Amino acid sequence: MSVPIVRSVAQLRQIVAAWRREGVRIAVVPTMGVLHEGHLSLVRAALVKADRVIVTLFVNPKQFNSQADLAAYPSTEDEDAAKLAPLGAHLLYAPDAEEMYPAAFATTVSVSGVSEGLCGAFRPGHFDGVATVVSKLFLQTSADFGFFGEKDFQQLQLVRLMARDLDIPITIVPCPTIREADGLALSSRNVRLSPAERAVAPELPSVLLETAERLARGSPVLPTLAEARAAILAAGYREVEYLELRDEADLRPMTSLDQPARLLVAAWLGGTRLIDNVRISRVSPD
Repeated sequence: MSVPIVRSVAQLRQIVAAWRREGVRIAVVPTMGVLHEGHLSLVRAALVKADRVIVTLFVNPKQFNSQADLAAYPSTEDEDAAKLAPLGAHLLYAPDAEEMYPAAFATTVSVSGVSEGLCGAFRPGHFDGVATVVSKLFLQTSADFGFFGEKDFQQLQLVRLMARDLDIPITIVPCPTIREADGLALSSRNVRLSPAERAVAPELPSVLLETAERLARGSPVLPTLAEARAAILAAGYREVEYLELRDEADLRPMTSLDQPARLLVAAWLGGTRLIDNVRISRVSPD
């Protein structure tokens, strides 16, 4: 069994219209390919909640800060389709850049607030590209549900806000971060790690979880974060771009843990940038 592949908006909408006449619920799982178990977990969750599941595969040029990075991004459509087929995904939507951004395309979707700081500070324009392509995918698929992993938490909150503000009738469904047995969050970037770097990589989630526990039990925020940064560097990471405590709802910076929060990190291990986050709530004293 193979998953059908559609490459045009017109054909996609024809299929979706037929599904709508059947009265089914539709989910979309946006991806840029190079599928791993984290992506597949989103597809499985979507299949539980919806009657039809569309997985999108589009390497979005508008969210790359470097043309070299875009050119180096792997093309794995055949492998990705083979991974999706046994799961029962109903459609793989794989448009090219000309289909998604036709000649004279002139619109950019920008979401202020949640896009600022964190990854937004180090990847200028990235989240405008994300918001633009995801809004288009929502409108093209007319999906009832959109599934996103919590590993890219800033992206998740940006998509939620964008859909709300633009009155796009879709429910955003967050899904837990999927991790390797040693705690490293699954990412297509992990394959870039050398064996020596891969051995060091789990120190990032280890420090993150330890720091979250300390903050939950009342450790002062700024000194605790400073110690965590030092521990990540001591473990072998070459740079910590950010390690911040943010409000879980609006990503406002926090200096005290007075409501549910996320501890978010981005760090470089050799030439590979890894991100992660964990949820924190204050632990009541016994």
